[in-house]
Amino acid sequence: MAHTQSLSLLPRNGHSVPFAELRQSLSSKVAAISPFVDRLMRFVLYFRGADGSEIDIEMALREALANAVIHGNGDDSCKSVYVTCRCYLDGEVSITVRDQGQGFDSNSVLDPTLLENLLFTHGRGIYLMKTLMDEVAFEEGGSVVRMRKNSNSVPLRRGDQNDKHPDSIQYSFD
Repeated sequence: MAHTQSLSLLPRNGHSVPFAELRQSLSSKVAAISPFVDRLMRFVLYFRGADGSEIDIEMALREALANAVIHGNGDDSCKSVYVTCRCYLDGEVSITVRDQGQGFDSNSVLDPTLLENLLFTHGRGIYLMKTLMDEVAFEEGGSVVRMRKNSNSVPLRRGDQNDKHPDSIQYSFD
């Protein structure tokens, strides 16, 4: 199903806010998306206080994974989707989804809110991701999507305020 590659607190490049990073892969199967998202959202909420925007993160993640599985990897269960999630201790969340497909031109996706496109059955996922997240970028020819949600208003801190940040923490999806 999913494989954890790393989980550690590291300083952000050029910033003093540490983050926990989780790298996982999942089989390119539509049925694998919901259980994967449920586990990843528990990880996100462990580091980010609930403020109502967690549903935005969850929906954007579901759309990115569905696009990677269906469009990127062509629903080929022999391929994988790779996800990196960084949860900064100030509440910011960064998610990268990488598929093994050929990519696409993100500029060629039609705006689903225009009257002439309202009945199209595709193109809403990218629109949703861009609407729900604070930043969305497509890289490597469209086979990688990077999404970021800004810090929430009440960052969640683990431990006493006088404690130093640990080099690593233990987290379980169970």
